[in-house]
Amino acid sequence: MGLRKYRPLTPSLRYKLSADFAEITASKPEKSLVVSAKSSGGRNNSGKMTVRYIGGGHKKAYRIIDFKREKDGIEGTVTTVEYDPNRSARIALVVYKDGEKRYIIAPNGLQVGQKVMSGSKAAPEVGNTLFLSDIPLGTIIHNIELRPGQGAALARSAGTYAQLTAREGKYAVLRMPSGEVRMILITCKATIGAVSNPDHNLEVHGKAGRRRWLGRRPRNRPVAMNPVDHPMGGGEGRASGGHPRSRKGIPAKGYKTRYPKKSSNKHIIERRKK
Repeated sequence: MGLRKYRPLTPSLRYKLSADFAEITASKPEKSLVVSAKSSGGRNNSGKMTVRYIGGGHKKAYRIIDFKREKDGIEGTVTTVEYDPNRSARIALVVYKDGEKRYIIAPNGLQVGQKVMSGSKAAPEVGNTLFLSDIPLGTIIHNIELRPGQGAALARSAGTYAQLTAREGKYAVLRMPSGEVRMILITCKATIGAVSNPDHNLEVHGKAGRRRWLGRRPRNRPVAMNPVDHPMGGGEGRASGGHPRSRKGIPAKGYKTRYPKKSSNKHIIERRKK
């Protein structure tokens, strides 16, 4: 896994950095695990635009990912590592001994032909999914459940990982990618290793058109709007816009928006780093 730099034959190629896709072993997805996905264009079920700056982009088929990893005790073999247009990480096709095929989020360093397993019988090796009660302390993990049986909810994007630091009674203490330290039930599952494609955040698109392929339309600055459109709009000349805030007036820097009486607050030991 690495980045590809281009010769500056055009202005857009001068700064472009893209993935080299060296780890990809298949160009077409498994047909049985692909479903059609419609792009919303930022509109809700009545056709009203509720999220702006979304639209267009290349058509993408959705790959069904196994986030629950509930096939406990059944060994599977990694047959391909593939690109997924719907997420920043790579995915891997696993064929289990009973013949079933499933996609999983590929951890960094996963190789074709490698054996993977989930459940209490699995060894703490890269790609295996275990209960937090069975994972050795200090292990790097990803695809972490927040509630038992819910399916992976935390540390799923490219290059991210959490670390299991301690266990206290029925809770495990984890240091999250954000720096937050929190407790999660030891009956929740997590996968060993960090998520694949760690160089994703270093990619440079190089041109606006490449962003449009991803369905991201141009975003205009709030200070360039009229007061009726945004709190930071208006003013004579090139006004700075005042205090940074959202379109609905919520302050953008340092203002806490988390509900102070949220029931899960008691599970957070240390807040994320600023």
